[in-house]
Amino acid sequence: MEKKRVVITGIGMLTPVGNSVNETWEALLAGKSGIGRITKFDASEYTTQIGGEIKNFDPAEVMDKKEARRTPAFIQYALKASKEAIEMSGLENSQVNKERVAVLVSSGIGGISVFEEQHRILLEKGPSRISPFFIPMMIINMAGAFVSMKYGYKGPNFSIVTACATGTHSFGEGAKMIIRGDADVAVVGGVENALGPIGLGGFCAARSLSQRNDDPTTASRPFDRDRDGFVMSDGAGILVLESLEHAKARGAKIIAEYAGYGASDDAYHMTAPPEDGSGGILCMRNALNDAGIKPEQVDYINAHGTSTILNDKTESRVIREVFGEHSKKVMVSSTKSMTGHMLGATGAVEAAVCALSCKYDIVHPTINQFNPDPECGLDVVPNVKRQAVVNYAASNSLGFGGHNATIVIKKYKE
Repeated sequence: MEKKRVVITGIGMLTPVGNSVNETWEALLAGKSGIGRITKFDASEYTTQIGGEIKNFDPAEVMDKKEARRTPAFIQYALKASKEAIEMSGLENSQVNKERVAVLVSSGIGGISVFEEQHRILLEKGPSRISPFFIPMMIINMAGAFVSMKYGYKGPNFSIVTACATGTHSFGEGAKMIIRGDADVAVVGGVENALGPIGLGGFCAARSLSQRNDDPTTASRPFDRDRDGFVMSDGAGILVLESLEHAKARGAKIIAEYAGYGASDDAYHMTAPPEDGSGGILCMRNALNDAGIKPEQVDYINAHGTSTILNDKTESRVIREVFGEHSKKVMVSSTKSMTGHMLGATGAVEAAVCALSCKYDIVHPTINQFNPDPECGLDVVPNVKRQAVVNYAASNSLGFGGHNATIVIKKYKE
């Protein structure tokens, strides 16, 4: 039996380089960095003092002032990106069975800022002053719950938490849900607001972050020989997926088509990938097999590309192993070179980037390529965007815990 086709009809983005899809896409094509000195709090005592902050966001776009005061930013970001994606898709202007709309919106860390704030209140003022909203506003599944409550979507709703692979797993499982017939539409993606005192402190303690505090815009340099760690960022990426039949029936504008999804685990280490890249290799091969395509059919790979020594070297090995000779030809770029690492949100944003590359036949660059690392040896589209036909694009996400996920997206054709 022929597999049910799933298409993308809406995208929403909130990133360090833009507060909408258009702003983000134009900034990425221009090679613009969203990394700067941290302004949300005093980071002067941290080894890393830079990050990718969301700029000029007004919660009033998605909720009233009273609600905004008690609603953490990661939920606000989810509502902002969902609003853009749903409006783009035209769902609210259609006669859609809301019992058949699923929501898989999640986060890697969720309400860590809420936990931090309430713990401070506990220590300073005692347990009687803890907010009654503390627990519901901290838990990760509340991002998807707020989206459903806002729009009345009553289909399956749950959150997948796989660190940096969260957004990609949410996309893949949402697509599978439609293919299985469990939903007609799925609102999927990831959000993150972890760039705070304790979140930054934790990653500093793990020695994961770049320390280029005096030159923030060049700090994230994936696949460059002089890379020294990733840059922590906040953000949100939401996509509307639906069956092709459902999209055509309501006259939706189709951006791109889902082709395949792969997942695996390294079963190796909490934070480090195995040197042979075996988990990533299995994941990418699973995705290509699910898409029913050969490696040489992939035109573009949006790499996990974190700018850490281990990830970039290992991911390059994965790509060379999976794609063989084609690894010398396939375009590979890292969105994180400009946005930084948005943790649970990053996979959804990068899947959306792949969809836009398929639609417009253009690939954004990997910026900050000063000294290419010969151990990586890929065409990373250095520093300048590239116009090229993109029929198939793959997006990799490799999370702490060894969680790997790959999405394959293709150009939509009737």
